[in-house]
Amino acid sequence: MTELGDGTRCVHAGLADPVPGTPLLASPVFGTGYHLGHPSYGYGRADNPTWRALEEAIGSLDGGECVVFPSGMAAISAVLRTCEGRLVLPSDGYFVTRSYVQSELPWLEVVEVPTAGPWPSFDGVGLVLLETPSNPGLDVCDITALAAEAHAAGALLAVDNTTATPLGQRPLQLGADFAVASDTKALAGHSDVVLGHVTCSDPALAARIRESRTFSGSVPGPFETWLAHRGLGTLDLRLARQAANASAVYKVLSSAPGVTGLRWPGAPEDPSHALAARQMRRFGGVLTFCLPSAAHVDRFLAASSLVTGATSFGGLHSTADRRAQWGDPVPEGLVRLSAGCEDTEDLVADIRTALSTLDT
Repeated sequence: MTELGDGTRCVHAGLADPVPGTPLLASPVFGTGYHLGHPSYGYGRADNPTWRALEEAIGSLDGGECVVFPSGMAAISAVLRTCEGRLVLPSDGYFVTRSYVQSELPWLEVVEVPTAGPWPSFDGVGLVLLETPSNPGLDVCDITALAAEAHAAGALLAVDNTTATPLGQRPLQLGADFAVASDTKALAGHSDVVLGHVTCSDPALAARIRESRTFSGSVPGPFETWLAHRGLGTLDLRLARQAANASAVYKVLSSAPGVTGLRWPGAPEDPSHALAARQMRRFGGVLTFCLPSAAHVDRFLAASSLVTGATSFGGLHSTADRRAQWGDPVPEGLVRLSAGCEDTEDLVADIRTALSTLDT
């Protein structure tokens, strides 16, 4: 049987075999204790049927064994704790990841490298973490080549796949050992869930990550897990509209006075496009650009009716976030814009109007 399309896989991923008279999507299971005798379910901190349904769904999209967590940071911290040896991190990736390592894993020797490189020798390295496209700069690195170099040196390689999503990029197929993501963003997609996951290429690694979740107590709520599974069903549709909107917004921003540093890997003009097109299956809705100052960003948001100031991305609604306000080492006017699912013509018209106020 040929592989099913993205939309079909999203709609049907993680569903149980049909039983007459039962719901299409099972309700969340809230139990903390279970009648003993089942091979998996005995206590709510160790396992839950609702988690397993979403894990099966995401794992089928990522191409590995998935373990869900209560947030993206819980997921990535579980991966970071597997490091035995030096740790290589992106210097331009999500800044909270670097902050976590400095605060909670101070014994690790850390090497920080820009996503675009150049990358150092991986001798003596235990774990290499990539973030591609990076957040918020949207630079891209070659997963296949870096995975081969890491494995040759005896290191594991993880990819923060939050920006790309499992439909946009499959790091495990490209050689990664871990694909990790904040499912708070596009996967759940409705700005009402905080969740994350790790998908592993090796069942032994997945067992290690699952054990870490149990021991640390970093377990997701069944209701949030169920909501994410429900949201996953429309991921293909949402990404298609978001990417179309991002492409249209890119064209507007590329000719707008005062806009600099515009990045979106889906644009042929983007410096990362050639590499991104080789390893990504599709592009998402996140763009990055700079306005002259924080005050210009405030004016842009005040003048927009459809773009809301918010610090997450990947949701139904278009949002914009001035990243410097949270501690990212970026220019004061750098904006990460997440194109939502509004009608393209409406969003473009709204952004044109908001940009026009910056010259007055």
